[in-house]
Amino acid sequence: MHDQITPTHEAAFLNLTKAAEYLGISPNTLYVWRHRRQGPPSFRMGGRVMYRISALDEWVIAQEQADSRSNAALNPLSRKPIKRAMRTS
Repeated sequence: MHDQITPTHEAAFLNLTKAAEYLGISPNTLYVWRHRRQGPPSFRMGGRVMYRISALDEWVIAQEQADSRSNAALNPLSRKPIKRAMRTS
C-alpha cells in the first residue's frame, strides 16, 4: 500500500553508541566522559542518552581551538620570551 518512505534529511540525534562511532571513540570513553561531566553535551530523551549532531560538531571544533597544536595563538612557542627582572640583593 505505502512505498517505503525515504527520509529527506539525516537524523538530528544520535544515541551514545552512534555518537561514539561518529566521534571515532569507544562508547565506554563517551560513557565515562558523560559520567564525569566532560565531553560533548548530552541529554535524556525517553530514558535514552542522546547527542545532537550539531552539538558534537561544535564540541569538536571547540576542542580543536583549545589545543595549542592546532591553534597558533595558544602555542607557547609562538610567543615572545618573557624578560625576567634582575634580582638585586
